[in-house]
Amino acid sequence: MTLYGYFRSSTSYRTRIAMNLKGLDYDYISVNLAKDEQLADAFKSLNPQGLVPVLQTDDLLLYQSPAILEWLEEVHPKNPLLPKDAAGRMQVRAISAMIGCDIHPINNRRILQYLRNELSVDEEKVMAWCNRWMSEGFAALEKILAKDKSRGKFCYGDSPTFADCYLIPQVSSARRFNVDLSAYPNIVEIDTHCRTLKAFADADPSMQPDAPKSQ
Repeated sequence: MTLYGYFRSSTSYRTRIAMNLKGLDYDYISVNLAKDEQLADAFKSLNPQGLVPVLQTDDLLLYQSPAILEWLEEVHPKNPLLPKDAAGRMQVRAISAMIGCDIHPINNRRILQYLRNELSVDEEKVMAWCNRWMSEGFAALEKILAKDKSRGKFCYGDSPTFADCYLIPQVSSARRFNVDLSAYPNIVEIDTHCRTLKAFADADPSMQPDAPKSQ
């Protein structure tokens, strides 16, 4: 398998985590978002949206990280990332959607570039935008995590799930945008624990071959 991604892309990051947790080997091809390589015809022939990640297998071309994670779970069931029970699967998917649908998309690079370049929003207001939506999303997620008294060291249960694959990259993004995480102790605790695990550590942006050496 070949994964097309970018070291700092949250969607690429969550896919790397999932593949590492599954114990899957893959080749990595960098698509430099800072140089708009995702908009080149060569990459758009893989994904007309011009978005990473793209996962290429022997006979399939997969895009959209939620669909990729679901495919991985179905095709590579070892080390499951979804609970066995329907209620548990709902909870994990709901947390994943909170991050993947309601926090990340309105704070990703193409939205911020539109604010900066098309609407002439200054950097201070761009940072305020990111802080507003990440903080609002984290506040809701923190309440959900606090209510779950059966939860272990992860977002759900005692083993990593899709939800953790989504959360850790979003926490990294929040730190880049100077979001104050002190009000979210459960989120910080999960993040701290996950980062001790090899699958998460190896997926970290700083460990990717296309990361700047100063990272």
